[in-house]
Amino acid sequence: MPTMLPVVSTPTRMFPAVRSALRTLFLSSALIGVGVQGVTAQTVDDGGNVASQQLNLPQDVTVFGKSDPNVRKATAIVNGRIITGTDIDQRLALIITANGGKVEAEEKERLRVQVLRNLIDETLQIQEAAANDIKVDPAEIQQSYERVAANFRQSPEQFDAYLRSQGSSAASIKRQIEGELAWSRLQRRNIQPFVNVSEDEVKSVVDRLNAAKGSDEFRIGEIYLSATPENREQIIANARNIIQQIQQGGSFAAYARQFSEASTAAVGGDLGWVRPAQLPSELANAATDMQVGQIAGPIEVAGGVSLIYVMDKRKVLTADPRDSLLSLKQLSVLFPQGTTKEQASAKAASFAAAIKEIKGCGQANEVGARIGADVVDNDNVKLRDLPPQLQEILLNLQVGEATPPFGSITDGVRVLIVCGRDDPASANAPNPEQIMAQLEEERVNKRARIYLRDLRRDAIIEYN
Repeated sequence: MPTMLPVVSTPTRMFPAVRSALRTLFLSSALIGVGVQGVTAQTVDDGGNVASQQLNLPQDVTVFGKSDPNVRKATAIVNGRIITGTDIDQRLALIITANGGKVEAEEKERLRVQVLRNLIDETLQIQEAAANDIKVDPAEIQQSYERVAANFRQSPEQFDAYLRSQGSSAASIKRQIEGELAWSRLQRRNIQPFVNVSEDEVKSVVDRLNAAKGSDEFRIGEIYLSATPENREQIIANARNIIQQIQQGGSFAAYARQFSEASTAAVGGDLGWVRPAQLPSELANAATDMQVGQIAGPIEVAGGVSLIYVMDKRKVLTADPRDSLLSLKQLSVLFPQGTTKEQASAKAASFAAAIKEIKGCGQANEVGARIGADVVDNDNVKLRDLPPQLQEILLNLQVGEATPPFGSITDGVRVLIVCGRDDPASANAPNPEQIMAQLEEERVNKRARIYLRDLRRDAIIEYN
């Protein structure tokens, strides 16, 4: 079967499973017009023992009884709903699978504790939604699950079997889907109606965009972890462990989905395109000095710490050649199982010699048939979505020219031939509706964090 170019899909940006909370009455009165800064306690001890003063703590603390931070409870009962060891194991297996199964035993135990916290939050979200007469239809959960399976190019039945082989289950993913949908709808009912963005605010953003034309903007991924003065050091240590796992090949999006407490968790932490001025100063300072593909953190921000990942970079309101749409032909040859490095190099050289004979896309099928290569047409491929190494090569190719051969012994060798190119139109500022939607989402996110915080405070949780 021909090997297709990867299809990059962008998930719909709904108001996903955020991590925060407020009652409807509180939202409609006390919090109107107040951001997170207005309700977040200062957590930095600046020499004046701010945290101790806020909590009225004694300077000399004596601990009565034993306290072993290494003794961790395995399961919990959240307002009567049991979270079993199996629930934790199956959700943990999803994270380990996303990291290629390469997670050390010590890291696995740390992840297990974090997974339990996430399952507690997820349970609180589902319970609060149910208390507000919000219930997600099982048929809708199944549809979402089928879309996830399709992303893996598998049927639901095949995906069920794959999850079982990895130590997880369909039920674990469906529970997470239910939590995200329920929490999203609860926000739309109890938070979104009380969020207002004026036309003057939108106009101000447009004016700033026009003034910033030509400056850098970034597509940022973020993992936000809330912290208190009491657990700050532990959260920072957790953040460093997450960075280490990602640098060793772990998926940033998978970690963001499981651990981030921001509204972007359900879309893998993707903040979209932002300019430094739109970010908290701590994140902006870090992003400005980063290159595409780099990750930084833990960065201390109000209420916790963040890890940021620069997914892409471009100029504000400036057409970028990497936004060109390409029509490509892909010629690929697979190596038989057991092929040695020397045999692969010889076959790749023969393949490269044959490619030089191609004079434009019109001859690609003929040459491909002669050398036994699979030929696949790929239209409307955005140059930006291809691997960075190929972007630089394709930027300089004319229609009819081919890339040098690339690949591996496992994946075979292939080339891309440019059959057409549609250059991007002049970049314009986003329309007012898009800007208004972004501002509303940011405010919903801030208020939703408080909502979940209050749910945690009110919960009755028993650890086993």
